[in-house]
Amino acid sequence: MKNKNCYIALAAAVLALLSPVLVPSCANTTEAPKGGPKDTIPPYIVNIHPLPGATSFPLEGGKIVFDFNEYVTIKTASDIFLSPPMEKKPKSKISGKSLVISFDGALKPNTTYTLNLNGAIADNREGNRFPGFTYVFSTGMKIDSMFVTGTVLDCNTLSPIKGATVMLYKDHSDSAIFLSRPYAAGITDDWGYFVLPYIQDTLYRMYAIRDAGNDNVYSPDADRVAFVDSLIRPEWIVNDSIPELLKYDMTDTLGCRERRSQYELKLFREHPSKQYIVNKVRMSPRSAYITFMAPDAWIDSLWFGGYPADRVISQFNIQQDSLELWLNDRRPAPDTLHLFVNYRKTDSLGIMKPELEHIKLVMDPEVRKNYSRSRRRNLKHEDTICVFSLKAEPEKVEQDGFVMEFNYPIIYENFDSLKFRYINPKQKEFTDKVSIERDSLNLRRYIIRPKVKFQPGFEYFLKVPYRSFQDINGFWCDSTEVKVTLPTDESLSTLNANITGVDRKFIVDLLDEKRANVLRSYIIESDCTLVFPYLKEGKYSIRIADDGNRNSIVDTGDLLQHRQPEPVRFVKFGDSEYLDIIKSAEVDQTINLAELFAKE
Repeated sequence: MKNKNCYIALAAAVLALLSPVLVPSCANTTEAPKGGPKDTIPPYIVNIHPLPGATSFPLEGGKIVFDFNEYVTIKTASDIFLSPPMEKKPKSKISGKSLVISFDGALKPNTTYTLNLNGAIADNREGNRFPGFTYVFSTGMKIDSMFVTGTVLDCNTLSPIKGATVMLYKDHSDSAIFLSRPYAAGITDDWGYFVLPYIQDTLYRMYAIRDAGNDNVYSPDADRVAFVDSLIRPEWIVNDSIPELLKYDMTDTLGCRERRSQYELKLFREHPSKQYIVNKVRMSPRSAYITFMAPDAWIDSLWFGGYPADRVISQFNIQQDSLELWLNDRRPAPDTLHLFVNYRKTDSLGIMKPELEHIKLVMDPEVRKNYSRSRRRNLKHEDTICVFSLKAEPEKVEQDGFVMEFNYPIIYENFDSLKFRYINPKQKEFTDKVSIERDSLNLRRYIIRPKVKFQPGFEYFLKVPYRSFQDINGFWCDSTEVKVTLPTDESLSTLNANITGVDRKFIVDLLDEKRANVLRSYIIESDCTLVFPYLKEGKYSIRIADDGNRNSIVDTGDLLQHRQPEPVRFVKFGDSEYLDIIKSAEVDQTINLAELFAKE
C-alpha cells in the first residue's frame, strides 16, 4: 500500500506541474517563467493515461498517452527507450497535442517496465526540447522497487561515454550478452551516468555496450563493451525524493556531479576473435604489407615465389596484426609478386589451424608508372640515393637523442663514420662519441645518443658522411648534417615528477590540457624522478597505465576471459585533474603509484 501511495503522489506531482528544473523519475518538468518575445519554454505534460505506476497493464494492445500543453513533434524516435527492451522498439505517433506510445509485439507477464522519453520530444514552433521523463508500469500486480546507478567511462581516456547502453541479466552465463536481450537496460547521459530503476531484488550480471546495431545485443565486431567483475545486487529502494532519480539539466555541473555512482564500467573494444588476412598492399617494386584481422598473428613461414627465403626482410608492428615485407634482391621486380604465407587461420568452426595462403601482390598502375623506363629517364636525385631522415627536437633531444629513419632497410651500415661535435658559448669546438640503438619496433629506425651531457647555450651537430649506408635498392646515402640547441626561452618551466611505490612496469604519459597529445612518455619499473623540461605555461595531465603483461602498450580487455583492460589512472593535483604550470618555474610533484592504483 505504501508503494501504491507513492505512485499516486508522484502522478499528482506530474499533473500539478511541480519542480521546473529537477524532476523525479515519475514526475515531469513545468513551465518556466515567461519573458521575452521568443518562446524558449519547453513543452510539459498535463496528463498521462494511464497514470504512472499502473499495474495489470495489458500484454497486447496497450498504449500510453502523454498529453502536452502545446503541439509537439517527435525529434528523435530512437531516444524513446523501453526497459526491458523488446525485439522491436515502441511505436510512437503524435495525435493533436498528445504523444501516443504503443508496442509491436507482446509484453512479458508479471514484469515492471520503464519508458524513457529522454529528450525525444520538442514543441512544434520553436523546437524547444522536452527535457525527459521516465514512466513506469507493470504487467503484473506490483511495481518492482529497487534501483542501481553507475558511470560508464572510456578505458583509455577515462572520459564519460554518452549514449552507452547499460544492461542487467538474470541469466549469469557468459553467452547471455551475445544471444539475448537484457532483463533491464538504460542509456547513459552526457556525464556517462545511468540509473536503472524499478528492478527486482535479485542477482544480476551488469554490462555496458556502445550499441552500434541499436539492437540491445552485443556484437563483438561492431560494439565496445564493459562489464562488472562480479554479480551485483541492488541495494537502494526507489523513493520520489532520491536525487539519483531526478531528471537533471546536463549543464547543472554541481547537481550532476553530486549523484552517487555505485558502479564504474570501463568501455573497451575487444580484439577480433577470428584470425585471417584482411588486406594486402604493394607499396613499391620491393615492398608490401599485409594486415590481419586480429593481433598476435602466428606465422610459421612465408616466402615469395621465385626468391630465396633469406632475401625476405619482414617486420611486425607491436600488436602483430600488420606485417611489412621487403625484397632484398636487385633483379627487376615483376608486376605481380606471389607471396605464400603459412599461418594459423580461424576455420569455419572457430578453430585456429595451419593454412597456406597464396597472395598475389599486383603493382598499382601509379606505382608501376613511377618505376617505368620513361620515369627512369627523368629521375630526380632522391630517386637514386638511400633516403633517410635525421631529426632532433630541441625539447626532446635529451630524452630521445637524434632519430635516424631510413625509407628502406639498409644492407650496409657504417655507424662508426658518424661525426658528432659541439660548440660551447665561447665558440670552442669539441668532438665526442655516440651510442647507437636500433628501435625494437622499427628495423629502419635508429636512436643516436651523444655520450656528453647536453647544456644550454651549446650547439650540437651530427653529421652523416657520404656513402655511410646502403639500402636494399643498392643506393648509397648522401652526406647530411643536423644541428640542435636546447631551448633558451626563459619563460619555459620544468616538472620533476618523483614517482614512488613502483613495484611493476608502468607507462607514464604527460598530456596537454585536451588530453589529445602525448608530449612526453616514459616506461618505468622502479622508483625514479622523471624530468619534463621546457614546458610552456598552461594546464597538463599525467596519465599512468599499469603495464601488467610488460609489453609496453596498454592492452584491451577480453569479455569471455573476464579480463578487464589494463588499468589507467590520471593523477589528481588536489581537487583538480590538471597541473597548472606557470612561467619560469621548477615544479616538484610526488606521485605514489601504490596509492594511485590501490583497490577502490
